[in-house]
Amino acid sequence: MGDQSGADFRSLGLSETSLAAVDQAGYTMPTPVQAGLIPRALAGVDVLGQARTGTGKTAAFVLPILERMAEPGRGGGPRALVLVPTRELAVQVKDEFDKLAEGSRILCVAVYGGKPIKGQIDKLAKHPAVVVGTPGRILDHMSRGTITLSALEIVTLDEADRMLDIGFRPDIEKILRRCPESRQTLLLSATVPPPVQKLATRYMRDPEIMDFSTNELAVETIEQRYFTVDPTRKFDLLERLIEREQPRQAIVFCRTKRGTDKVYERLARRRSRRPDEVACIHGDLSQSIRDRVMRAFRDGSVQILVATDVVGRGIDVSSVSHIINYDIPEFCDDYVHRVGRTGRMGREGIAFTFVGPEEGPQLTRIEMRIDRLLARDEIPGFEAFDRRPKPAPVEALPTGFARAEAAPAPEAAPEAAPEPPRKPPAATLLGKGRGPKRHRRAL
Repeated sequence: MGDQSGADFRSLGLSETSLAAVDQAGYTMPTPVQAGLIPRALAGVDVLGQARTGTGKTAAFVLPILERMAEPGRGGGPRALVLVPTRELAVQVKDEFDKLAEGSRILCVAVYGGKPIKGQIDKLAKHPAVVVGTPGRILDHMSRGTITLSALEIVTLDEADRMLDIGFRPDIEKILRRCPESRQTLLLSATVPPPVQKLATRYMRDPEIMDFSTNELAVETIEQRYFTVDPTRKFDLLERLIEREQPRQAIVFCRTKRGTDKVYERLARRRSRRPDEVACIHGDLSQSIRDRVMRAFRDGSVQILVATDVVGRGIDVSSVSHIINYDIPEFCDDYVHRVGRTGRMGREGIAFTFVGPEEGPQLTRIEMRIDRLLARDEIPGFEAFDRRPKPAPVEALPTGFARAEAAPAPEAAPEAAPEPPRKPPAATLLGKGRGPKRHRRAL
């Protein structure tokens, strides 16, 4: 790191030890989330930050925690706790702690399901200053008495929206109720829907709201397109798309575990390259297999990863160039998080979504959510199907929606009408009051 970039990080109030660790890690310039969050976290205030992964947010909360841990503490248990939604993310956050704590004696332990609890109990017996874990496993250790929270000084909720999405709210609340009231709380979330707002209101002290989401929910460095395709031809289209794009690394998202297995098996069987360049990951696989797959994906030996949404949020690999939504996501926010797997740390990326004949309304809702139209793409032999409904009159469009001049005609079926425009989830909280202007899309 040169003098200029050193001055940039130095201006954030970090110690010489942390600056040396940042230099050793190869971080040259603080990202916006790092430049914004680190000084406020060092000041001891509660922060609710809206930031997606791939923006440097992990280091943004790890560095202030390490600064706090370098000072004398009360003892009697871990001084910092980081809650994450997935096992994969727990491993990544611990790796970031280890990387940035190099040269210090600060110990970090990760605890999560899928691994024998005895090994984790042995590590916790070494009195780590920092514990990273999934809510369920943290509660398990609390019930066994192998973790006590009375000495906590700082608690971080990473990817809070995802933790609530997958049902961790009761567990998180049980944990937070056992934490000292005097603690500092940092909450990071890609989106801030009402449940996250409620959590912040109930368990944080006058949090500062910081919005690090740039250029809307899906950043402009990510190109987004869609294909209209008959479901029976989706796999053939996937093969042709991979052949055309030649991705550096790609994630193919499927809706179900069974579908993930089937797509993976067909890709591994029919790909002209080595079968081990393709892998799959979902919640039914053992933790050792998931760890092995993620290591192979991070080191680049796996080129194409087929995944479900549950583990998709834990994938933080900067070399991912392509996202392929083999199945259109059921929820709009899942689309945002899937697409966020590419375009990491300012790199360019592209996302493709396969849309079936009956899935036009889902595509429209996604476009309303991200306030952006997806461009239609085509591959010879996979031209859009001809089963188009008759256009609806202009007056049938919902009030407040604008029709793009070159856009396809809207569908007529009233039962397929899109949801009315919603304010962004954090409109009142984050000061974004404008609603999206979108039209119905006919396939």
